[in-house]
Amino acid sequence: MPYIPPDTLAKIKQIDLFSYLKTYAPSELVRISGSVYRMRSHESLKISNGKWMWWSRGIGGRSALDYLIKVEGYSFLEAADLIMSQASLQPPEILPAEKTKEKILFLPEPYCNCDYVVSYLKSRGIDSDLIRFCIQTGRLYESRNYHNAVFVGQDSSGKARYAALRGVRSAFIGEATGSDKNYSFCIPAEKASQSVHLFESAIDLLSYAALRKMDGADWRVDHLLSLAGVYQPAKEIEKSKIPAALSRFLKENPQIREVVFHLDNDKTGRLATTAIRTVLPEKYQCTDDPPKQGSDVNDELCMRLGIRVTKREKVSRNQDQRGGR
Repeated sequence: MPYIPPDTLAKIKQIDLFSYLKTYAPSELVRISGSVYRMRSHESLKISNGKWMWWSRGIGGRSALDYLIKVEGYSFLEAADLIMSQASLQPPEILPAEKTKEKILFLPEPYCNCDYVVSYLKSRGIDSDLIRFCIQTGRLYESRNYHNAVFVGQDSSGKARYAALRGVRSAFIGEATGSDKNYSFCIPAEKASQSVHLFESAIDLLSYAALRKMDGADWRVDHLLSLAGVYQPAKEIEKSKIPAALSRFLKENPQIREVVFHLDNDKTGRLATTAIRTVLPEKYQCTDDPPKQGSDVNDELCMRLGIRVTKREKVSRNQDQRGGR
C-alpha cells in the first residue's frame, strides 16, 4: 500500500477546492457574485469562503481532497496521489478566503409546495395555524431536494441569515452553508415584551407555542428564540459564553428583563441551562421551565396529545447529508 508521509498528507488537506481549481482547472470556475463561484461541470456545486457545497447531492466539504473523493469518486489514496502528482509539476497557490462583511447564506431550493413538511410537523403535534404562520412569514419551507424542512432565521429586516435543516423521513439534522448562528429561528412577540423564551430547536419552540395555544393562552405575547442546536458550555462553567443568538437578541432588544429556559430534560440540557444562567448579567431574571413530561418540549406536546413519542437519533451532516432518504 502506498505510504503518504504525515507532513505531505497535511499539506494535501490544506489545499481548498477554490485554490485547486484556480490552479489546475480554472475554466471550471464560474463567478456568481463577490467571492461566490459555481463549477461549470456541476452547476449546483457552489464554492464560497473556503468551503464548497454540492446542493443537488447534499454533499459538502472544504478541501480538494474531499471533492475528489465525494464528487469525482476517487479513493482516498487515488485522490491524494493525483494531488501530489499535480503539485510536483505545479504547486498550487493556496489562496486566502476572501473576506466578506457578512456570511453568504446558501438556502436550499424550495419545492413547489410544503405538503411533506406540513404532514411531518402535524405528526409531531404542531398546530396548523402555527405552521401556516411560519410558511407565510418565510420562516419555514420545504426543500426541493429530499423534501427537508427548512427553518429560517431572519434578521430585524426580515432577511434570511440562518437555516436549520430537518429530515422529514429520517433523523437528519443540519444547517445550510453560510448560516449565521447569531440569527437562529425565532418568532418575536407581536407587541412589546420584556421576556424571551429559549429552546434548543425550532420544533421545540413551535411545540411550546402549540402548548400555549392548547391552553388558550396568547403564544405571541413573548419572544420565542431557538439556540440553533445543543449549547456547549466551557469546562469551567463560569468561563462559558452566552450563546450567539441570545447575545445578539439581547443587544437588539434592550427592554428584555426576563430569560425563560425550556431546554431539554437531560444532562446536556440541564448543564446548558446552568451555564447560561451563570454568565448572564445580573440584570436579567432567569426562570427555568423544563418540559414537565418527556425529554424535550415536543415530547411534552406529544404526550399531551396522545401521540406516540419515538426516539429521534441525531445524524451528523457528514454521515447523512441527504436527509430525505
